[in-house]
Amino acid sequence: MGKYLLKLPKMGESVAEATLSTWLKDVGDPIAIDDSVVEVATDKVDSDIPSEVAGVLLEKKFEVNEIAKVGDVIAVIEVEGNDDPSEESLESSESEEFIIYESSLEAESSPQKDPVTIIEAELSSIQETIQTSTISSNESSRFYSPLVRNIAKAEGISIEELDIIQGSGDMGRVTKNDMLIYLKNFTSVKGTNQKQQPYSSNQTDIQPTVVSGQDQIIEMTRMGKMISDHMVMSRKISAHVQSFVEVDVTDLWEWRERVRKRFQEREQQKLTFTPIFISAVVKALKKYPLLNSSVEENSKIIQKKAINIGMATALGDGNLIVPVIKNTDHLNLVGLARAVNELSARARENKLQPDEIQDGTYTVTNVGNFGSITGIPIINQPQVGILAIGVIRKMPAVIETINGDFIGIRRKMMLCHSYDHRIINGAMGGQFVKAISDALEQWDTSIDF
Repeated sequence: MGKYLLKLPKMGESVAEATLSTWLKDVGDPIAIDDSVVEVATDKVDSDIPSEVAGVLLEKKFEVNEIAKVGDVIAVIEVEGNDDPSEESLESSESEEFIIYESSLEAESSPQKDPVTIIEAELSSIQETIQTSTISSNESSRFYSPLVRNIAKAEGISIEELDIIQGSGDMGRVTKNDMLIYLKNFTSVKGTNQKQQPYSSNQTDIQPTVVSGQDQIIEMTRMGKMISDHMVMSRKISAHVQSFVEVDVTDLWEWRERVRKRFQEREQQKLTFTPIFISAVVKALKKYPLLNSSVEENSKIIQKKAINIGMATALGDGNLIVPVIKNTDHLNLVGLARAVNELSARARENKLQPDEIQDGTYTVTNVGNFGSITGIPIINQPQVGILAIGVIRKMPAVIETINGDFIGIRRKMMLCHSYDHRIINGAMGGQFVKAISDALEQWDTSIDF
């Protein structure tokens, strides 16, 4: 009998890991070719991992809610035959990685290296061998790495106590360093009958919520938790600043009303305002390319060449997803309309692929769809800017003419630009959103379809 090693496949250009959400097969279950073995989740998209061979599930390498990296072996499948080409290919493909790892350990064992670095490397290498812990991931809504759970077990930290530690890792995860700080701060309390106080990085006490018999407790969905973590993380990382601009879109409104029926007949696509707004954003990004950037390690600015616009899309369950239009600057209005319509439809049907929500460089959210005059959006990390578009309203306005000023009815809207003040100053942030406003107010109304 041979063994087939089922790996976590590449799920997008920048997707490095996924959470195992559900095992669809148990140990001992027969598996046919293309049978789905496990369901995994990236930031907001669920995917099934199928088997390329027929056999029997022999071993699960990860538990539910644990995180696997791309290329990790997540399951072992027993197959017929003595020769196992998949295992041979695995060994040959991993031989180079093993040599690199071995040489790095030799370098780290040098006396010149910090002992802490050596210990970190050793701990990282043994994390995969930790199989049991008193802190089960099923007992908490939060994810804890095997190392953190092992420290909690050794130090007698309960799941309730672990849940109140505020993590400094990615998406708010509790890291080894968070555990060491927690233990250091509460050594004098540990082992006594005194009740420990909740710990967080800002040392603010969290008072428990009093729930009466008539209150309803609603569990957050997994997607809701991830969105919550992502938004809190963004507020911690970026220094959010906003600039607001009022835009007169009367001429643009009338142009769209005039051409939209012919547009739909010719292109078989609806012409909404979203592709028009995105077109204006692309023009502004070309003028102010620093807004098409990300910040790495709080010290490096990575200015992106590709302009990939994310558009926040509301789902039926109240959650939000951000499909990304890649290379938006290469698309004309027809291409933008088609991309917006198709991605929006697939998002609401939960049919987006993992790479369709990755690699965004700037985000647009149309809060006007819900009747909001404006909104103050939170930056979608690791980007440095996001635009909120308000509802278009009829407004009284002063109209200047050569014959004098008079009051007239105009269609206006508010734009709110949130940007990262670590690299974008107020002048550029304001000029950028004004450039979007100018593109909309000066729209070429001679375009016809």
